[in-house]
Amino acid sequence: MNFDINKPYVSIIIPCRNEENYIIKSLESVINQDYPKDKLEILIIDGVSTDNTKNIVIQFSKNYNFIKVLDNEKKFKSFALNIGIKNSKGDIIIIIDAHTTYKSDYISKCVNLLNSNHIDNVGGISITLPSKDTVIANAISIVLSNPFGVGNSYFRIGIKKPTLVDTVPYGCYKREVFDKIGYFNENLIRNQDIEFNLRLKKNGGRILLTPDIVSYYYARPDLKSFFNQNYLNGFWIFYGMKYAKFPFSIRHLIPLSFILSIIFTLFISLFSDYSFYLFIFILSLYFIFICFFSLKIILKHNIKYLIPIIFSFITLHISYGLGSFVGLVKLLYSKVAKNV
Repeated sequence: MNFDINKPYVSIIIPCRNEENYIIKSLESVINQDYPKDKLEILIIDGVSTDNTKNIVIQFSKNYNFIKVLDNEKKFKSFALNIGIKNSKGDIIIIIDAHTTYKSDYISKCVNLLNSNHIDNVGGISITLPSKDTVIANAISIVLSNPFGVGNSYFRIGIKKPTLVDTVPYGCYKREVFDKIGYFNENLIRNQDIEFNLRLKKNGGRILLTPDIVSYYYARPDLKSFFNQNYLNGFWIFYGMKYAKFPFSIRHLIPLSFILSIIFTLFISLFSDYSFYLFIFILSLYFIFICFFSLKIILKHNIKYLIPIIFSFITLHISYGLGSFVGLVKLLYSKVAKNV
């Protein structure tokens, strides 16, 4: 065992639910880190999995004494995160996603940067990989790495140098952060990390994104699961404002604006032929942009991805936009109902 009294004790928090297809690869990538195992604990918080996930992680805990399995009866991630943090012993806490694998120096680089840059949270780029070796799965992973798909989400499209940002994936925090500003907002089913990091920044915290820290995220394998995931992401970025404030960027607002323009022009076209032409113009312009970026992408890949990439872009934009629209409507309705 590699003992190093100078290394801080690190707690790895892994919320999971029904991740039997990914949890083994994810855990193995954490176990194979170059960080001293005597300075490491891994807390896996299972959200009442209905597949074989819990049996898998229990077996891991039997084989490795630094792995502990906890239960999250309320299922959702925000509860799991708080359960893990409250039961952890580390001076540094790293949030890990069970759908992701990590380079062997992930933990050591997080710790070094956190301690040497007066930073309160550090994270790295997340390279998107296909979940299956199929054309559509590959197309989805490509779309999630393209600015036309995810905008200026730097941890997905990449950066060239360390940059102070609003949020990072799989954050690495000093424990004192939680003592200072509290825990994750348990009212939020999604985007609880965005809200937490906003609180951190408002309290003077600094968040660093660096290309030197690398993880590998496995995207959804088909359009149906891809649609459902992004619908919920869009929904909670707006409905979540019922419980907390969120920082918006253009990439959050564009899908909603697109959906609103379609709904509005389609509705008023019932009363005006000119509005119908505007509706057709918007759709045509959108299709031109999709074709342009899709053709640009296949120059680096393969012509067989053209149609799947087009459908993946449409699925991403429509699902996120619809989710945002429904979330906004539900938010406004809840505020009106509250005031009645």
